[in-house]
Amino acid sequence: MRTVGKMPIKNALSLFLCAFIWGTAFVAQSVGMDYMGPLTFNGIRFLMGALVLLPVVAVRRNAAKRRIARGDSRVPSYSVKRTIASGAVVGAVLFSASTLQQLALQTADVGKAGFITAMYIVIVPAAAFFMTRKFFPRVWLCVLIAIAGLYFLCVSKEAATVLTGADILLLLCSCLFAGHIVCVDKLGAAVDGIELSFVQFVMAGLIGTILALFLEQPTGAELAAGMVPLLYAGVMSSGVAYTLQIVGQKGADPTIASLIMSLESVISVLAGWALLGQTLSGRELFGCALMFAAIVIVQLPGKEKKSAFS
Repeated sequence: MRTVGKMPIKNALSLFLCAFIWGTAFVAQSVGMDYMGPLTFNGIRFLMGALVLLPVVAVRRNAAKRRIARGDSRVPSYSVKRTIASGAVVGAVLFSASTLQQLALQTADVGKAGFITAMYIVIVPAAAFFMTRKFFPRVWLCVLIAIAGLYFLCVSKEAATVLTGADILLLLCSCLFAGHIVCVDKLGAAVDGIELSFVQFVMAGLIGTILALFLEQPTGAELAAGMVPLLYAGVMSSGVAYTLQIVGQKGADPTIASLIMSLESVISVLAGWALLGQTLSGRELFGCALMFAAIVIVQLPGKEKKSAFS
């Protein structure tokens, strides 16, 4: 089997396609805020993602039943209760991270949002230290490089404050996305990836929709006007991309998986420039370069990094 590092090539391709969809979805998420509130947008998009996966789950379950009826002993058996419990946890974390991101996109450029969100690539291996008590000097060097990059990206010479409100929301969002990656790694191994993705969308969609009904009172006209970005974020970014993440990450080192997915940051900058005409200053581009250097260096092979979470 062909591999990227220790990862099968099909897993790497799944995660890269996931990153491409996420990077371009920043545009849809930003445009969607012109028509509706963040809770409404996320609630509907995740329910759309669940609807996309519902027939896939049904077909796969029926196929498994037919194989079992024919006496096929190779059909994996997963606990429904464990799938629901794991999906509920992963879905709640996903909703929290995505909502902070949507709030930030009301004022932040998509390129900057993509790079700050991609800070999870540094947070994930750093979290391994607190989980395993194994010290990786290179990880902490990369944390410092990433913080320097974040400074140049977020702090202009004329800035009266160090970080804007949107920047802070995106940093919190990045921490939660790091938690989402770790949760998928820890909980996804014992359940079916497609069904875990379906349950997480149902959970995230219900939380968002219920909160939106009380706090935002969305109208049919708002949903109709923002249907195009909703469909892209719901079908592609949610239904397709997050499922590719779970399938691609299954059995892979989460730090390597997060490296590939962090390419969404580069794609978000290109998408913001090509579709919305948004650009970054030289200072901000230098910050992006530092952050991307940290992203790459932290994942270079070395004898101390057999697996950050092992």
